[in-house]
Amino acid sequence: MNRYRITHLLAWMIAPVLVPAGLLNADDSVVNSKHDLSAYGPGPVRAVSEDEICIFCHTPHNAAPQTPLWNRVNPQTYYRIYESSTTDARIDQPSGPSKMCLSCHDGSMALGNVLSRPATHPIVMTQRTIPPGRTDLANDLSDDHPIGFRYDRALFNSDRQLRAPEVVSFELPLGAHGEVHCTTCHDPHDNELGDFLRVSDRMGAVCVSCHDRDGWRHASHAISKKRTPGRNVDPTERLKYATVADNACLNCHKIHGAPQRERLLRFNREEENCLNCHNGTVATLNIAADIAKSSAHNPDRRTGVHDPDEIPFAMRRHAECVDCHNPHAAQPNPVGRVRGTFGQTVKGPNFNVSGVTITGRQVDSARFLYEICFKCHADGISRPRNVTTRQIFQTNTRLEFRTSNPSFHPVAGPRRNADVVSLIPPLRVGSVITCTDCHNSDSSGASGGAGPNGPHGSVFSPILAYNYENDDFTSESEAAYALCYQCHSRDSILADESFSRHRRHIVDIRTPCGVCHDAHGVGRSAGGGDHTSLINFDLSVVTPADTPGGRRLEYEDTGTLSGSCTLTCHGFTHVGFPYSNSARSKRQVSLPGSSQGAGR
Repeated sequence: MNRYRITHLLAWMIAPVLVPAGLLNADDSVVNSKHDLSAYGPGPVRAVSEDEICIFCHTPHNAAPQTPLWNRVNPQTYYRIYESSTTDARIDQPSGPSKMCLSCHDGSMALGNVLSRPATHPIVMTQRTIPPGRTDLANDLSDDHPIGFRYDRALFNSDRQLRAPEVVSFELPLGAHGEVHCTTCHDPHDNELGDFLRVSDRMGAVCVSCHDRDGWRHASHAISKKRTPGRNVDPTERLKYATVADNACLNCHKIHGAPQRERLLRFNREEENCLNCHNGTVATLNIAADIAKSSAHNPDRRTGVHDPDEIPFAMRRHAECVDCHNPHAAQPNPVGRVRGTFGQTVKGPNFNVSGVTITGRQVDSARFLYEICFKCHADGISRPRNVTTRQIFQTNTRLEFRTSNPSFHPVAGPRRNADVVSLIPPLRVGSVITCTDCHNSDSSGASGGAGPNGPHGSVFSPILAYNYENDDFTSESEAAYALCYQCHSRDSILADESFSRHRRHIVDIRTPCGVCHDAHGVGRSAGGGDHTSLINFDLSVVTPADTPGGRRLEYEDTGTLSGSCTLTCHGFTHVGFPYSNSARSKRQVSLPGSSQGAGR
């Protein structure tokens, strides 16, 4: 009986003593695993005639001065190591058990070179070195999960999305000084779970043993039962399990040999990691269709710009999925149309996303949806520029929405304006709305369609949920100003209930709403008269009027539902031209909760 058969016989004789017979599995030892490189091993890489199994790593005699009786020379290679802008660990060159693994898995040393045999007579193998593929890590470890760093209390204290090391080390043993090695996750003698893992990767179990991501327990990617059988997640690999929840971290991350080194994402182009499923093939809603529309937050327009550690005030202009969504915390949003009730707070798809507050302070987790928008549309040096030249020019949306402004749409806080008599229930004086009440997909569920909610893309610019014509001499219709008429009653506007000449301006003269009103708000009131009721004239249509006191362009608020204008528009010059709605004004003065002044 040869030595291979003796080894197998002893393994099977001893195993029943150690484990119940019903749990016995050939893969729970090195025998018949991929690390069985003997001539009788199961893989294509094996010895031509050598029938010993342990000899490829261990020897009782002439071993290297390194436990456990190591039978190989460790590589002297200098490796390119993992680095990331968001890691708090100090990552060093591999050492100890990791070097032992790399003596085969870096592909540089012959598999048959062992210390117990003369260098001139190595074990002859079917392949001299480990063949190219996902197990050949080469000398570039920057595309692999990092090793060679201390997982200790100091690291835990600096990154609170890690578990305490004393909790981790029970199942995933660390090195003598608390280092993470290859052997932390892999047991080279036990392949029962596949890939020699110590903890299963199903449902991300091996990952969450160390990583404690905020919101992950209830996140869509952790619990979704959407099917993924046979789905290619990158050009070289298919998803391992049948559902999104079972694949968990593996849906987006590749632990070894990732094409994108930082954060080990499966695709180089960051957005492809999301759109690979969110194109209607796995996820229910088709985000890819929305971002392909004419007006969109299209991530394809910028590549290699986004960084999770970026500073909103200094970053280059871009839009990536993870600017607005945290894939480790995002949940579905079953809420439909919530305009004017509680729609301003962050919902499931935007949980645990960073933002900028109305006061300009950067926060790790936004509380309100507008805080996420402010990262790009507020103080940033490359924020989008306003296409309308106005009397008071402002491109910082945060400043436009401040509740101390003369007027503002109630996004960051409520307004108390007795002049707004056209609101459609449930909106009322004091209601608060959200950015996505206006900026949303034209086919979104909130807009009455079947598509995803959110400002991914729209056929109406700039990413508007409904049509809004901004060209001068537009014929008034329900469709032309559909955006405004979602909140403001068309019947009320055309009946001149708030402004006695609304119909005259938008129907007879065909002047769009935007010629007089600045939709976000007016950030300051110095010069040019009052700016209540969102009055901030479009200078391409409205120009100063010649008066005895000089050229003037101003609106004066003279009280509830009354005011006057001095300007030239469509060839007509008004100097102190008054208006009022006396009957309506008398009724409005007594409305509870209304006041004059700031916030008109």
